[in-house]
Amino acid sequence: MKKFMFLLMCVLTMQVAMADNDKPITFEQLPQTAQQFVKQNFPDLKIAFVKMEKDWFDTEYSVMFLNGDKIDFQKDGQWKEIKCRRSTVPMQVVPAQIRNHVKTNYPDANVLSIEKDRYEYEVRLSNFWELKFDLKYNLIDMDHEND
Repeated sequence: MKKFMFLLMCVLTMQVAMADNDKPITFEQLPQTAQQFVKQNFPDLKIAFVKMEKDWFDTEYSVMFLNGDKIDFQKDGQWKEIKCRRSTVPMQVVPAQIRNHVKTNYPDANVLSIEKDRYEYEVRLSNFWELKFDLKYNLIDMDHEND
């Protein structure tokens, strides 16, 4: 039992030590898909830094621009989250069904951030609405930040 507890403590200590494994990298070290995404959709923004975040089973990449905008990528180079502080998410990045929903229902609003995971898309608009869509682009939740 003592050996098991010692082993468990060692594993937990290693996990904590590895949890914050951020490493600065060059833009050229990003997956090719991520490089092309940045060049195509954010051509005029200057990059402040690029980093790779490794944990036990996954690798993610982040690109931070000088204006404060940020893109997070999965290990295959597909975008995971786009946050724009000084600009808006390029509309060609937003899936067409979500883009149409926003244009129809909130014509004066801009998309400030979009995040996708295995289950849903979350979109934050300039009019303080947060919208959630399932992977079939059905609206499943909405929340107003002032409520």
